[in-house]
Amino acid sequence: MQLVLSLFPGIGLLDMAFEQEGFCVVRGPDLLWGGDQRRFHPPAGKFDGVIGGDPCPAHSHLGLVSAQAGCEVSPDLSGEFARCVIEASPEWWLRENVPGAPMLSVDGYATRRTELENRLHCGGIQRRRRVFDFGTRAGWPLALEWWRPAVAAQCVPTVTANATIWKGGRAFGDKSDRYLRDVMLPAQGLPADFLSDAPFTVAGKIRVVGNGVPLPMGRAIAKAVKAATATERQIA
Repeated sequence: MQLVLSLFPGIGLLDMAFEQEGFCVVRGPDLLWGGDQRRFHPPAGKFDGVIGGDPCPAHSHLGLVSAQAGCEVSPDLSGEFARCVIEASPEWWLRENVPGAPMLSVDGYATRRTELENRLHCGGIQRRRRVFDFGTRAGWPLALEWWRPAVAAQCVPTVTANATIWKGGRAFGDKSDRYLRDVMLPAQGLPADFLSDAPFTVAGKIRVVGNGVPLPMGRAIAKAVKAATATERQIA
């Protein structure tokens, strides 16, 4: 079993997917729980892999628009991700973000980028596109083709952390418990009672669920990492 460090874990949707694929995941600090990645220094040589997604607003179109409008946007923390990878010195690392994010480069690792669409490539019902930068010492790619599922018959739009719904070219917000239960959680591949006992308001639950990686996409990428790292170990 591979031991994996999760950076910027949030509520742990990517972590959950890796755990379901047999990885043992240790979560690092997160602002959501009062931690700060910038003060975190992982031990060297303890983890086989590092996973996570640094905050996307610094790279997203919406974040750019918000910054131009004078709104405060989360800073670019991709450098903190790279720093922690260097300090931990794992066999491999995986970083998730929006398609507009520059590919992450970490000294000592060759990086390959994979772009996935949740419904088209991962069997989920939600249309959601993300990029995954995968770094290994030898530059191994992710093996994605052989497990690709059939496209889901159902299709729902991308859910967001601010519960924005687009209808007729106009944006509407719905931060109700009904929207969380009936729309957001199924779209992310989660059960209706997910976070039912969590100490968040409904708006808070919507924010953290909307920021997460859809579970079907997380499982797909975890399977691909498992296959790629198994090949790497056999050849090594």
